[in-house]
Amino acid sequence: MANNCKGLIGIVIVVICITICILLQEPIAQSIDYHAFKDNRTFIFVPNFLNVISNLAFVVVGVIGLYNLLVSKNVVIVEKFKAGYIVLFLGLLLIGFGSGYYHLWPNNETLVWDRLPMTLSFMALVAIIITEYISINTGKQLLYPLLMLGGGSVAYWNYTESIDAGDLRFYILIQFIPLVIIPLILLVFKPVFSHGNRYWWLLLAYVLAKFLEHFDAVIFETLSIVSGHTLKHLLAAFGMFCLLSGYKKRKYMEVKYICKK
Repeated sequence: MANNCKGLIGIVIVVICITICILLQEPIAQSIDYHAFKDNRTFIFVPNFLNVISNLAFVVVGVIGLYNLLVSKNVVIVEKFKAGYIVLFLGLLLIGFGSGYYHLWPNNETLVWDRLPMTLSFMALVAIIITEYISINTGKQLLYPLLMLGGGSVAYWNYTESIDAGDLRFYILIQFIPLVIIPLILLVFKPVFSHGNRYWWLLLAYVLAKFLEHFDAVIFETLSIVSGHTLKHLLAAFGMFCLLSGYKKRKYMEVKYICKK
């Protein structure tokens, strides 16, 4: 228990240090080049067709997740924290629609509807992992503040863009901090369920998806038929599908929380 407490303190210190380092930077505006995706082909009157249609993968996995949570109820979750899992897959469903809308007309205004549901899923995932690895009460108490922070980071960025003072720093924090604290939590604390490795699979899928996004043009020029950004959508959705399949297979494990409730 003492080691767990030290681990928790260490994670808090890491979060504080990352936050200070990013906020000390000058405001970061959204580059217009971000919207210049390599594959802009039109098919059946839909511009940027593959980047748009590949978002159906998020919709499908989101719907399957919500169905398993609310209808078939064949997933193993912390029942007291069901709202967190619902937000995770609802956010994924909304990512499909928001990202599809953005890729029809890529610009800063439509990008808001891509990023907003993304932050909801990210923050819900952080709260779920806290609930499963550290404390049910802490996860429940943090869920809505985290969701507000995530949505607020997008709203703040959008507002600063509207006054020609674009500032992505808070949104970068919301994107980057989960990539740091989730692995730390997985390494330091013991899970209450089996198949905890599915979170590692999801993280790996996300990192590889960002890699594909970065090399969007190179991949399209090499493969000719599909771009890195399209593959990013498919791989990220596949990572969530792997997590969902783990939720259906896992079993409860007797471990001691830092806080039992």
